[in-house]
Amino acid sequence: MIQIILIAILSLLSQILFPWWSLAIVAFIICYWRSNNSGQAFLYGFIGTAFTWIGYALLIHTRTDGIFTGRMGELLFKSNNIMIPLLITAVIGGLVGGMAGLSGFFVWRTVINQIEHRVS
Repeated sequence: MIQIILIAILSLLSQILFPWWSLAIVAFIICYWRSNNSGQAFLYGFIGTAFTWIGYALLIHTRTDGIFTGRMGELLFKSNNIMIPLLITAVIGGLVGGMAGLSGFFVWRTVINQIEHRVS
């Protein structure tokens, strides 16, 4: 649970200073440091970044009174439903974070396997 909160907060802060893909670096580092298995690493990265991106999307939605979200829905999905762009935003951000977290876990496992093979 702490990993999800760390990923959400640190990716929020990193995206203020750096490009959007800096959230992948944050999820990678947190899951490299604190994950126990691959499913957990993906889930932590997915949920942490999805929360951050859905928060950004809702902030933009409320600041523009739904105009921007409605227009993007019409442009991309031929629908005036505002939930579709918000949901797609969360899924795309979540997939980026989830894959970065999974990569962090796999790099950690590779490093551990290399160390174990050198010792034996």
